Amino acid sequence: MLLAEEAGLDLVEISPNAVPPVVKILDLGKLKYANQKKAAEARKNQKVIEIKEIKMRPNIDDHDYETKMKAVRRFFEEGDKVKLTLRFRGREMAHMELGMQLLNKVREEVATIAKVEAEPKLEGRQMMMVLAPR
Repeated sequence: MLLAEEAGLDLVEISPNAVPPVVKILDLGKLKYANQKKAAEARKNQKVIEIKEIKMRPNIDDHDYETKMKAVRRFFEEGDKVKLTLRFRGREMAHMELGMQLLNKVREEVATIAKVEAEPKLEGRQMMMVLAPR
């Protein structure tokens, strides 16, 4: 403790459970600052994966489908997950197989760049499937 006082620095306990306890003489303010900077750098470099949602109807037209698929591919290039939602209205509820065919078509089209994270499932009037980039 005397050595630390003479140097004008702090006595920092590194390993309190060791016998005898391990301590270091250093500037505590500088240590905290360095740790804070290291944590900020780690936060800056991490990629936040978002879930983007694409909504469709089971009887979607070809051009509309191509436009939606272009957006899906762009989302995968950015590293985001995609949640495909099919909304059924009125009599479309009687033809769930059309929605399943559409989701299978999407799955086959993006099979090289994405994998299915959540299989298609029906929740009320909506059928959903989640895809993640490979």
